[in-house]
Amino acid sequence: MHPLERIGRHRLERPLGSGAFATVWLAHDPELQAPVAVKVLAENWAHRLDIRERFLAEARLLRRAGSGRLVQVYDIGELPDGRPYFVMEYADGGTLADLPAGGPLPVRDALALTAEAARGAAALHEAGIVHRDIKPTNVLLHTAPDGTRRVLLADLGLAKSLAQASVLTLAAGSAGYQPPEQAEPGEGIDERADVYSLGAVAYELLTGTVPGPPGKVVPPGRLRPELGEDVARAVLRALEPDRERRWPSATAFAQELDRLAAGPSARPTRRLDRVRGRLNAVTLAVAAVLAATAAAVTVTVVLHRGGTADDGTRVTDATGRVSVRVPAGWGRELRASGWDPRALGLRAGHEPGLVVADDLSRWPDLRAAVDGVFVGVSTHGDVTAKVKALAHPGCHYSGARTVTAGDRHGLVRAWDGCPDGGSVTESALVPAGGSAQPQVYVQVRQRDDSDATDPILRSLRVT
Repeated sequence: MHPLERIGRHRLERPLGSGAFATVWLAHDPELQAPVAVKVLAENWAHRLDIRERFLAEARLLRRAGSGRLVQVYDIGELPDGRPYFVMEYADGGTLADLPAGGPLPVRDALALTAEAARGAAALHEAGIVHRDIKPTNVLLHTAPDGTRRVLLADLGLAKSLAQASVLTLAAGSAGYQPPEQAEPGEGIDERADVYSLGAVAYELLTGTVPGPPGKVVPPGRLRPELGEDVARAVLRALEPDRERRWPSATAFAQELDRLAAGPSARPTRRLDRVRGRLNAVTLAVAAVLAATAAAVTVTVVLHRGGTADDGTRVTDATGRVSVRVPAGWGRELRASGWDPRALGLRAGHEPGLVVADDLSRWPDLRAAVDGVFVGVSTHGDVTAKVKALAHPGCHYSGARTVTAGDRHGLVRAWDGCPDGGSVTESALVPAGGSAQPQVYVQVRQRDDSDATDPILRSLRVT
């Protein structure tokens, strides 16, 4: 069978993931002029009427719920070979499963993300639907054009109406997230089954570990001693084997998580967190650089006075392949050990890169004023597409423009009015001669309203 290139009017770009019953593709919709996700039933299940009906039921349930907290279905159709497909909203920020890869999340972020997922579940419950398979891989992150983040529930392949779920059902769900009443066929379930799964999601985001079997869950405070007792108590209540002792609804659980996220037990830590790494490029790039501290060096050199990169300080990474000139006063601290492009959503690896600033300890916090530059090289993937998807909540997006910098050209996107009173620019540069690689990602952060981005980009040298 020939590989798929188009589905309906949608041009396929790459697979986003495959499961036992279906494959999801990233595609481009020429009418919407936007990326979409297309879910296609696997060929080996095309003639199983029960599987086909369950596949179509997922799309119908998503449409029936009709909530902005769920992945939106735009269209449904059938391939020439008879396989059904449906077209969905594309979530550019990955899933919750991607976030704890570097360890547990800050408490406030873990609670806030779980609360948003719980509100998605509550929207399903209000529509008379129980999800039955809530887990981090089924909770998606989407960045809107205005920079706001949405948490979306997806994959209703195991969902049932509450009327159906309240009587005899087959066992369903995923180990670690599955309540005891859902593990055995014949047990009726209700919305509190999803509350259990949400508790398991919170547990994993807070501890970095999937909880054990129902009734044998290790208290999260043992895995993370600084976790407040009230946070641990709320999560363990959601994970009660006896559903009568759980939070009575997803809404009640979300409200408690909101209360805890606003309290002292969720005070943010000083370390870099993975949520901001995915959704806030200021932290994202530096998190990747600072992870390789063994090769980092610090410089305190100021060559000239001045306010532009043309008369400032030139710094170079550890490989000698990347150098850039920054305004005088910015070059006080340099970490030049490279970066992992996975932090930007590209292929994992170790590539040349550097970050230079007047105070690197302030860089992770948008509320702290700092002047500095990050440069990272990537030999795989599409840096421009990733930069287009970046957002800086709390800052004002001021637009995009094209730029030519020496032998490279590309895109610059800008934000001002950030919490520190300064500005941020994000740039993606590609070789002007037509070669696709290597690409360069550049981030400039400034304390004031002036913009040194163009002279910095003109000074950039990559070999």
